[in-house]
Amino acid sequence: MTALTGTALRLTIFIGESDLWHHKPLSSEIVHRAHKAGLAGVSVFRGVEGYGASSRIHTARLLSLSEDLPLCIVMVDAAERIRAFLPQLDELVGEGLAILDEVEVVRHAIRAAAR
Repeated sequence: MTALTGTALRLTIFIGESDLWHHKPLSSEIVHRAHKAGLAGVSVFRGVEGYGASSRIHTARLLSLSEDLPLCIVMVDAAERIRAFLPQLDELVGEGLAILDEVEVVRHAIRAAAR
């Protein structure tokens, strides 16, 4: 893998923690597919509170009954690689939000292989 520099695209996907793909967490399926597609990297962030199209608030507060916390999946790579990945999201994400924004990569360090 070569280091990513300059202009790139950031794909951010907002889904729920309870969203599944064939009885597996949807976030995990997205990460594995992005890895298989050779994207530069992906991170999944778990929210402590939020709401989406349903307007139902999901929270991690102790007294809350919600177990469907918001997840945010973020990946950054060259525009053509991110755009090539989008059809997989159409297949995977039935409910959620995906956004693209242009970013400038100022540092993308790659660890040298162990000798």
